[in-house]
Amino acid sequence: MIAPEHIAGQTVHARRGALKHRFRYGVDYVLIDPESPRHPRLFSRNRFNLFAVYDRNHGGIRQAGQGALWARETLENAGLSEGYSLRLLTQPAFLGFSFNPVSFWLACREDALVAVIAEVNNTFGDRHNYLCHLPDFAPIAATDVITAHKVFHVSPFQEIKGGYRFSFAIHTDRIAIRILHDNGQEGLIATLTGARRKLTNGSILRATLRRPFGALRTLILIYAQALRLKFKGARYRPRPEPPKDSLSPPQIPLTSSAKKVQS
Repeated sequence: MIAPEHIAGQTVHARRGALKHRFRYGVDYVLIDPESPRHPRLFSRNRFNLFAVYDRNHGGIRQAGQGALWARETLENAGLSEGYSLRLLTQPAFLGFSFNPVSFWLACREDALVAVIAEVNNTFGDRHNYLCHLPDFAPIAATDVITAHKVFHVSPFQEIKGGYRFSFAIHTDRIAIRILHDNGQEGLIATLTGARRKLTNGSILRATLRRPFGALRTLILIYAQALRLKFKGARYRPRPEPPKDSLSPPQIPLTSSAKKVQS
C-alpha cells in the first residue's frame, strides 16, 4: 500500500492542421492505490468529501464501474495476471461532482511501468478504454511509443480516424504523459505533466482555493474551448454510436529506436 499522492500539474492541448488552436491550464490529479484505505481526512474513497474517488466512476461501465476489480480482470485477460501493483491516476470528484476526460490505470512491477489502461470519457456520457503495453509486458520507458487505432468519439471537432500514440514517463518525482492523435496533417497533441507530492489536507485546501470547483471547472473549460473552436470555424461532428467493444488493444508498439529506423 502507498499513501495517496497529489499531482498539481498542467495539461496542454494543441490542435494540428489548418485550423490551429492551443490551450493550457492547471489541473489536479491524484495517484492512489485503489485497494488501500489510507488517505487524509479531506479525501475519501466511495463516500462524500471535499476530494473523493468513487469506484462507480472507474473500471467498466460509466457510473456503474467496478474499480480495481475490473482493471485487474482486464489486465489478466490481456496476459498480466500477477506480480504487479496497481495505481489509479485520476481527477478526484469535488464535493461529489466528477468528470474525467481521461484517467489512467497503471500496472507496475518493482517500480517499472508495464501496462496502462487509458480510460477515456467524452461529454456525451460515453467511455472507451485503450490498453497500452509492450510485448510480454516489458517495462515501458519514457522513450517508448505505444499505438492504437482511434475508434472513439471524444471531441466533436475531430474525426474518428487515424490513431493514437501514447508516451508515459512515470518517474518517482514526476509524471509526464503525452497522447498524440495522428490523422495525417490533422489531429491533436495532449499532455499531462506534474510533480508527485504527498496528498495532504493542506494540498487539498490549496487546490480548492487555486482551482475552485475541481471537476466542474474542467467541464466548464471544455465547453469554453469548444465555443472558441466553433467561432474559429471548426466543423462540428454529431456523436456516433460508440464502439461495441469497450477496450482497444495496442498495435505493434514503436520504440525510440524503431522510430529512428522509420524516419
